[in-house]
Amino acid sequence: MRLLRTSVASLALMGLALPSVAQESVAQESPPDLPRLAIDAENVSVIGVSSGGYMATQLAVAWPERFVGLGVLGTGPWACAQGALSLALGQCMGDRLGSPDLGQLSQRLQDFRRRDLVGDADELAEMRVFIWHGEEDETVLPSLGKALVAQFDEWLADPAEQLRLLVSEDAGHGWPVAARSDTPVTALAECDEGGGTHLLGCNLDIAGRMLNWLHGDLTRPTGDEPEGRLLRFDQAAFDTKGFADSGYSFIPEACQEGDCGLTVALHGCGMGAEQIGEAFVRHSGLNEWAAANHHVVLYPQAQTSLPNPQGCWDWWGFAESTWQLNPLHDSRQGTQLSGLMAMIDRLQQTPER
Repeated sequence: MRLLRTSVASLALMGLALPSVAQESVAQESPPDLPRLAIDAENVSVIGVSSGGYMATQLAVAWPERFVGLGVLGTGPWACAQGALSLALGQCMGDRLGSPDLGQLSQRLQDFRRRDLVGDADELAEMRVFIWHGEEDETVLPSLGKALVAQFDEWLADPAEQLRLLVSEDAGHGWPVAARSDTPVTALAECDEGGGTHLLGCNLDIAGRMLNWLHGDLTRPTGDEPEGRLLRFDQAAFDTKGFADSGYSFIPEACQEGDCGLTVALHGCGMGAEQIGEAFVRHSGLNEWAAANHHVVLYPQAQTSLPNPQGCWDWWGFAESTWQLNPLHDSRQGTQLSGLMAMIDRLQQTPER
């Protein structure tokens, strides 16, 4: 199955089976709260794949002053769906309804900016951006990734220095990884086909490529198990429509006392722990780089539901459409954007003694 096509189209196919994947055990005991870790507010990035990439871009445009960088995989332009499922299906994954109108999206951005629904242009202009796409992607066409590049070409102060586009010839839709010796075979999908966990066995360490671009020259991790703990925490405290009961965070041992960086990593449709266990939060490659560079990784989790059967992030407005004629999901008033920012706020607070 494809991350976005199956997730959105499954609104009409509620009986669609989830991928058959050998899941790692997920603890059932009541999880603790997300801790306060005094995260360095000047060293935060947001990244995402597929629906998580759309969501990451929404977060970065809404609050650019809070992020040094944005990394996205298999994703199209900001605000592509404009709150309409028809556009999400017909322009933001394929081209059945033609290509997104970037001029119209630019007008949406200007309107949001006048209403203080997104961040300042000057703040957005300073961001570093990494965009990856597979040329064999049949779920979100590569042309849509180029449309996102065109947007940031207009927004960034110096695109030649701040924007990086990486295209992989034989890769499909998903998150490419360079498998370690301890990576379970069941955690990997074919590089050009995707499916399963959507972790693509492409022998490409996309986590390292992204983090080095967004945060500067980092220390390369060793082949040892990353030193830190993968914490399953209670998301109920953030009381947000579409959030699962629990999320994950990888916390290196050195980050217990504060002053570490942070990367918010947003999974794609069908990639949450509910569907594939802990495959993404353990085997994306992010934890190894985080442990070697005093960096926390936050893995929020979306929930499956009747309007969202594949557990996607709200990039087309489903969480807002029941009470807003024109959903503001891609603005500072977005329900899920607000919940994610609350998680970041919690991590940046000083630990209670």
